[in-house]
Amino acid sequence: MDSEHQQEQTVDRCIEQVAQRLEAANLHYGHGAIDAQSEALWIVSKQLDLSPAEALEKLDSPISQVQHSQAIEVAQIRITTRKPLAYILGEAWLMGMPFFCSEQSIVPRSWIAELIVDGSLEPWLPADGKALDLCTGNGSLAILLALACPDIHVSACDISLPALSVASRNLDRHSLSTQVELLEGDLWHALPEPSDDNRFDLIICNPPYVNSTSMSVLPDEYHAEPALALAGGDDGMDLIRRIIAGASDYLNERGAILIEIGNEYENFKKAFPQIPAIWMEVSAGDQQVLLIQAEDLR
Repeated sequence: MDSEHQQEQTVDRCIEQVAQRLEAANLHYGHGAIDAQSEALWIVSKQLDLSPAEALEKLDSPISQVQHSQAIEVAQIRITTRKPLAYILGEAWLMGMPFFCSEQSIVPRSWIAELIVDGSLEPWLPADGKALDLCTGNGSLAILLALACPDIHVSACDISLPALSVASRNLDRHSLSTQVELLEGDLWHALPEPSDDNRFDLIICNPPYVNSTSMSVLPDEYHAEPALALAGGDDGMDLIRRIIAGASDYLNERGAILIEIGNEYENFKKAFPQIPAIWMEVSAGDQQVLLIQAEDLR
């Protein structure tokens, strides 16, 4: 076998070939990978049964012709269908953790995940504390929170039963079915009436917040996801109004609610000029995620 052919059969070379195909297809990214190179790494790592991080450690390793062909085939499906890669592979990665993924819920992604993992939320999470993941979807944020703080109890709710079935599979995968409780219902209706027994130290929420103008021009990849999990009404604030209206009933005296609003900073400021929100620093800047303390909601 000549050296050029050997080079073509390495992990690195396979990633490069896949990336070139994706790059040429004018795809849209943002569902767990930021560009063609990241998606190519993800595709190839899946064929090797490795995490993307592990695959990066083996760039010079050989890859079989079967694995190479399968990687190219997955890239072709991605190009043809315009579906998020996570749906094609049935798996997504968030903060280095794997999650089962299907079209029953949106692909795991949230800037809140960064704040969970870097410890920014620990001041609001006492030992034996209680947290709620409102609009949990696939359960990824609830799971990251439970893993980061093993001594707290996490409740996670969603209006979508199909999404909760995905969340349940992810809880099993990470052996967290006893620490995390799943509840079905429309926002606060998923919970019992507020009482001393069911108030939370921290509520996290990545709700549907895309405004209707933005919804109408979303790329195909986003239209493959449940619209219920994305659409936030004319100004993106429809659900957030209901969330903020009910939050104080379910927060402990020193509790707080953390909400992701994506690109809707101006619409949030317009809708809630009276609320002294604390804007949290994430990799995308300081206008995507906000924290409101319970005392500022009363």
